[in-house]
Amino acid sequence: MLDEDERRARQEAHWLVREFGAEAPLYAAMKAEKAIGQRDFGRCARWKRVLEILADGGSMGLRRGAAAK
Repeated sequence: MLDEDERRARQEAHWLVREFGAEAPLYAAMKAEKAIGQRDFGRCARWKRVLEILADGGSMGLRRGAAAK
């Protein structure tokens, strides 16, 4: 079972792929950078996890994660 932070990161990754396709990692990196600038390190950690999900799983991992909800 996924904890709330992991579920939210997978949900964000899935949405980014759906909305931005191949540009999804760029958008996630921009969000992480903005969070760092605002000194919101919890939000930055979530966006970094989204980047990991996008890099590791691609769309196949996102489909598996979506089915696990």
